[in-house]
Amino acid sequence: MIGGHPLIELRNLHRHFGATRAVDDVSFEVHRGQVFGYIGPNGAGKTTSMRILATLDQPTAGDALVDGFSVIDDPDRVRCRLGFLPDYFGTYANVNVREYLDFFARAYQLRGRARLVAVDRVMRFTGLDVLAEKPIAALSKGMKQRLCLGRTLIHDPAVLVLDEPAAGLDPRARIELREMLRALAAEGKTILISSHILTELAEICDVVGILDNGRLLAVGSVDEIRRSQDAIAESLVAVRVLGDPAPLGPWLAVRPELHSLQVNGPSATFVHSRGPEAEAELLRAMIEAGFRVVAFGSRKQSLEDVFMHVTKGTGS
Repeated sequence: MIGGHPLIELRNLHRHFGATRAVDDVSFEVHRGQVFGYIGPNGAGKTTSMRILATLDQPTAGDALVDGFSVIDDPDRVRCRLGFLPDYFGTYANVNVREYLDFFARAYQLRGRARLVAVDRVMRFTGLDVLAEKPIAALSKGMKQRLCLGRTLIHDPAVLVLDEPAAGLDPRARIELREMLRALAAEGKTILISSHILTELAEICDVVGILDNGRLLAVGSVDEIRRSQDAIAESLVAVRVLGDPAPLGPWLAVRPELHSLQVNGPSATFVHSRGPEAEAELLRAMIEAGFRVVAFGSRKQSLEDVFMHVTKGTGS
């Protein structure tokens, strides 16, 4: 059960750039140990609101709080409690891994043994301890991403805000990053993460928020959002038949419980809206109609499906 005050809280947050409402009355909470997936098309307002959380921008109206402290009234306390990984991160020439992390430890006012312990802790967690003396310029993209995650963790923040941390990573590096985020959440850290790789967010997120045109359209678990959109009974069905496929499309097209029908020769996919019992009846009716069904399967809607449903297919 979730208890205590939220570690991240947006209260009627607005950010306007002239006539553009980049963030338009957004409110949500994220509690200790939760992973919150922030999803939306390009230009939805995700990065703007994350920059406000990181005290890099000021809201036009409303407020954002980190561990109870306002980004407007207490930005220094917020910075002590939050680690921010932007979608584009810089590294420095002629610096090795240890020196880079040590620089950021000093920037967070860590001194003496505390600084050495912090650098060693972060290198062990990210697996960079074996590369401590390696120049940053010689690191792979995945290792550089680990290094910048380490920089974000150097002051042991309670809250992490990660903007597209898996962008450009190969499959192995994405899996390793996902495992590190799970470990951090298990330690009690609160994580807000944006990504266009929705299948990966679905695997690690407790809660998701869907943002479009600056407005929060839905927030909750995938199942909660599905229920709120009256899509809980919908499933995606794929069917394949033997023999002449010509009658398949017309026969399915007149079924009122189906939509989004796509037929490709002997195979068809569609959305079915009446639950598993009705799916079983549909299969029985197909067989009785003479179709030689060799494959019939259904699955619940994924995070990608829910996202497209909530944004009415406008996501990019």
